Amino acid sequence: MLAPSYIPEAKHKLLVELSDGLESNALSWLSGYFAGVAQGRQQSGRSAPPSIVAVADTQSARQLTIVYGSQTGNAKRIAESIAERTGALGLSTRLLRADRYPTRELKDEHLLYIVMSTQGEGEPPDDSLAFVEFLSSRRAPKLPQLKYAVLGLGDSSYPLFCGIAQNLDARLAELGAQRLHDLGTADLDIETVASPWQEATIALAQKALKQSEPAGASVIPLHPKATPVSRDQPFLAELLLNQPITGRDSNKDVRHLEISLEGSQLNYQPGDALGVWPTQSQVLVDAILATLNLDPDEPVEFNKVSRSLNEWLKHHRELTQLTKPFLVAQAELAQSDDLQALLQADSVEALRDFLGTRQVIDVLKTYPAKWTAPGLVKALRPLTPRMYSIASSQTAVDEEVHLTLANVEYEHQGESRWGVASRYLCELDEGDKLPIFIEENPRFRLPADASRDVIMIGPGTGIAPFRAFVQERSANGASGRNWLFFGNPNFASDFLYQTEWQRALQDGDLDRLDLAFSRDQTEKIYVQHKLLERATDLYEWIQGGAHLYVCGDATQMARDVHQALLRIAQDEGGLDEVQAKQWLDDLAAQGCYARDVY
Repeated sequence: MLAPSYIPEAKHKLLVELSDGLESNALSWLSGYFAGVAQGRQQSGRSAPPSIVAVADTQSARQLTIVYGSQTGNAKRIAESIAERTGALGLSTRLLRADRYPTRELKDEHLLYIVMSTQGEGEPPDDSLAFVEFLSSRRAPKLPQLKYAVLGLGDSSYPLFCGIAQNLDARLAELGAQRLHDLGTADLDIETVASPWQEATIALAQKALKQSEPAGASVIPLHPKATPVSRDQPFLAELLLNQPITGRDSNKDVRHLEISLEGSQLNYQPGDALGVWPTQSQVLVDAILATLNLDPDEPVEFNKVSRSLNEWLKHHRELTQLTKPFLVAQAELAQSDDLQALLQADSVEALRDFLGTRQVIDVLKTYPAKWTAPGLVKALRPLTPRMYSIASSQTAVDEEVHLTLANVEYEHQGESRWGVASRYLCELDEGDKLPIFIEENPRFRLPADASRDVIMIGPGTGIAPFRAFVQERSANGASGRNWLFFGNPNFASDFLYQTEWQRALQDGDLDRLDLAFSRDQTEKIYVQHKLLERATDLYEWIQGGAHLYVCGDATQMARDVHQALLRIAQDEGGLDEVQAKQWLDDLAAQGCYARDVY
């Protein structure tokens, strides 16, 4: 890119270096900062730049601050959209990831929007832990001057739907802030709630800031798109390889998929995810239609779109994930006392177990009800894409992307059940096309300093991003050491990518490998046990600047690993419980402890 005539070439090079690799919130801050420099020089004639604090203070009373917390990128995408649109309207806007928000400034905020996803059972995403903890604590200030709005993103297949957003909304009101717009709670069909919430809150921001002086700078476009490929406009990619990588004796069916990106212009980095739009199995669609005695060819219009019922169910509706809203509708239509009792009970655990062990077809068969085709389409949640951690480095594989996929299949009361995306992908033949897109994950990145050591903890298919990490570090000649912890049931049948890891050890691309095969001995051994066995070396690596990564199951593994790390900090570092927690929080805040859990 050529420098404009009014910017010297040397200065232009410095600007390019400065902006390279910065996240969108940092770029937006720089935009406002340089505008402040210009304004200060025009008013005073002085060449010295204004202080950072002064810039922040002059903006605080007449700006919209958007804070987001995102686990898989959806909350980030929504927040960026709001920031781009308000900036384009001339409203002074700043966009901050929750772990980058300076909480000391909260007392001076006048207009705050929060977009927050929920992971697991009503828990905040990893990048928002400190922000949520601050707001929930006694340290949070009274906020009588603040107007706010909260949008939550969640999954209604969990009982505590959008739990963290509900807590934040209530807490801000408790602190004296004025709710500018009702809490938005978006299910996996995000846009159904998020789009009208955006429209309303953007209009409210215009009204709230209309008396303000003209902003010094508006938000610049955050992520210029070099390609039309997106979540809503996926690329039809060719499947190059569909290969089982577990042995015949394994209880798991894990596949290695290789997908061509030729012609897509898609680029990704290690740590990013691949989004896949799945198709429901016709076997399941037929079973639902037969159970309800509905005509597959019946036309159904919903939200001004008309399709056959079969088309709605196969391509546009969730059938393998049971949600609480659908259960409520089924209970009412079936007039089922059992379902009503379950929904009205205080036991979150019982509802969680019910939703987690049954699918739509199971409820339809057990609690018969007379559904109409339009009623069914309206009650079922829209089908959404599935995200998979990318298992390759584009530096190493060029115009390909690789996945490590566990085929979810089991029996329920003697009948086969499966996961929609894993079945769809595993049944694809080489040469078939599948709709894909890239979902960036800037929180799960290799260290910019290639001399830093890396510790990777990834049991099961959690190994995927670390295959990409090692490929990338090898291709770029990174001098830092690589240490991998991997676990699965059995060595003989479940050692994913065994030959690759052995070769990496021989070639020096992997410095240490610790394995935990839980079923190969009487006592079950998991990765957290291996962490404790290697506690002294592990703590030494971390204290020496190593970056620590965890990928895999959020419900059990990630919690057990976190507890093991807290114990290591206490045993090896001599810290008490509070200090150990702070140690891990500090590592996360510095980007040295990152998790990609699901």
